[in-house]
Amino acid sequence: MKKVAVIGAGISGLFIANLFKKNKKYQVTIFERNGFINLKEGYGVQLSVNSIKLLNKIQFDKFENNEKFNPDKINFYSIKNSSKICELNISDFNTENCKFTTLKRSSLINFLKKDLEKEIKFDHTISKIEQQDQIVKIAFKNNKTYEFDYLIISDGIFSKSKNLLSKNQIEPKFNDTLAIRGIIPSSSNMADKKNISLFLGSNFHYVVYPLSPNGELNFIAVMKYKLSADEQKDYSLFNNNNFINKILEKVPNVNKEFFDNIEDLKIYPVFVSHDFFKVKNNNIHLIGDAFFAFPPSFDQEASQAIEGAYELFENLENNTDSSFFKNRVDKTKMVNSRSKLNLFAFHLSNPLTKFLRNIFLKRLVKNKKFLESYLGKIYRN
Repeated sequence: MKKVAVIGAGISGLFIANLFKKNKKYQVTIFERNGFINLKEGYGVQLSVNSIKLLNKIQFDKFENNEKFNPDKINFYSIKNSSKICELNISDFNTENCKFTTLKRSSLINFLKKDLEKEIKFDHTISKIEQQDQIVKIAFKNNKTYEFDYLIISDGIFSKSKNLLSKNQIEPKFNDTLAIRGIIPSSSNMADKKNISLFLGSNFHYVVYPLSPNGELNFIAVMKYKLSADEQKDYSLFNNNNFINKILEKVPNVNKEFFDNIEDLKIYPVFVSHDFFKVKNNNIHLIGDAFFAFPPSFDQEASQAIEGAYELFENLENNTDSSFFKNRVDKTKMVNSRSKLNLFAFHLSNPLTKFLRNIFLKRLVKNKKFLESYLGKIYRN
């Protein structure tokens, strides 16, 4: 029996741990640095059919329907006058058992961890990684040490584990954007409760989508905004009401009172990966944001974390793990290029280029050949 360590109890770490647990050839242990799993953080997630197909392998299709939603369309709007630009029918990529899904991140995490209570060790912060022959030795700040056959690193964009393996600090880059997140209560009539609504503005866009059949909506906005190096590291700044109000007042074409209807509103600096880190040892692998973190403009973050975790599991099962890195890099580059293109198109500020963008959008959402190339290559993994 192979012993597997997973560092980080996020989406990718919990998903791959489920795959290992269901296979009698493995014994899996998940190490989480916190004393509990934060079920508040993250608000909503979108899951395209490429990840639903994989989640169904651990019975996601049996998961409570009242905790998830299946929108059929993405409706595009102009923020300036709230006029509808066009609509994209994402249900065209659905199959009977695999449908585009939106839900609370906490609901997804609860589903992923329900069969792993005994496998999770909390309050374990990794401090050292050593390779001895075919064994990986891991030490933690609580002075405990363990030995494993495989080490899976899934501790997020600011991965401490990844830096223990590198001679140079590997830091993500601030993307010159801020994310504004919150929840719109079911009592509000701010947006469509059946579909995804995408509002495009100048250097700013926001997305609203249903989290469950009860009418609660997720809100996420992305705004172009520069921060100094000190401001990027000062997380207390993002809990400062004066700073938050200053940001909200600068949102183009949106009245500040608009945000009064949004609960649990928080602002975060957006950091993204700018390069890949290849571990020399085939017994150690990265997944999720530790592998690569995308800009939040294609909503593939969770789906790619799930897809990458499954691909690694399959490679380890078939003894082809040496090809995992290259294959994942190729797919990640494809998704990342689309994320960057989306962000550029969503944030156009010149009236003429926005006018031309809207004309192209109206044509492209009806062009099956384009959609199969742009989305199908991602969704039909």
